[in-house]
Amino acid sequence: MEKVIIVGTGCAGLTAAIYAARANLNPLVLEGKEPGGQLTTTTMVENFPGFVDGIDGPQLIMNMKAQAERFGARFAYSHVTGFEKKEKHLSVKIDDEWTDTQALIIASGASARYLGLPDEKKLTGHGLTSCATCDGAFYRNVPVCVVGGGDSAAEEATFLTRFASKVYLIHRREELRASKIMADRALANPKVEPVWNTVITEYLTDEHGEVRAVKLKNLKTNAGSELEVKCVFVAIGHTPNTEPFKGKLDMDVDGYLIRHQGTHTNIPGVFAAGDVADHVYRQAITAAGQGCAAALDAEKYLTCHCD
Repeated sequence: MEKVIIVGTGCAGLTAAIYAARANLNPLVLEGKEPGGQLTTTTMVENFPGFVDGIDGPQLIMNMKAQAERFGARFAYSHVTGFEKKEKHLSVKIDDEWTDTQALIIASGASARYLGLPDEKKLTGHGLTSCATCDGAFYRNVPVCVVGGGDSAAEEATFLTRFASKVYLIHRREELRASKIMADRALANPKVEPVWNTVITEYLTDEHGEVRAVKLKNLKTNAGSELEVKCVFVAIGHTPNTEPFKGKLDMDVDGYLIRHQGTHTNIPGVFAAGDVADHVYRQAITAAGQGCAAALDAEKYLTCHCD
């Protein structure tokens, strides 16, 4: 019987691991299918407090993991494939084996949706990203593009006008799906140029492996073209990593876990932190804060409900 199992090793999961380990809960932390979360796909993090000159994303994750291990957190390169609520405890299927636990912190994150083109994994962090607030400041006075047509795409395009010389908003239809106020705000900005009825068919790179341009295809005319940009910001949504918990934990229509009080879910002893439950902020620092809160909530739960 474990005292607490933590699912995920992004900022939320690792912060929860640090706090749970310091509370002598001896947490078992599951790395999951994407160890380190989305920070491992970015090259430089400039907005995490305490690092004046910024810090490499994977390095920040490694530092947090080492800090958790120092206090006694245990790590396993496994992922959750099932979940059950028992009468007096929880049961988690780790790979192919069931393990019982008194508390569970779900910090499995959300995976950004990309276009499915070749080399996307290699280009992520090198001119391809899904987070304007994370990476926009790296692309000052150069042209960039945003892919998508919803509120997120409109919001990111507007945000990027603070830095980029030009923001191309590429959408496969001839009008945005975004709410009117968001769409109007983006399209009214002189730096934003919509590219309607168009999809990206290929990323083009320079000699350093950085994005230099994209190949486009007009869906109405089938005409091809090339657009010079230094970064592609993909804003077509995220998929929360909640598959093992469907039908058991409360989720919204998009599959994000619903928290009812603090980090508590609808099942006692199960807590949610980070992007798996947060589709609004999606920042490393907010995920870390939620991971801290989840560990504190779990510690209090264990003190009150377990021998």
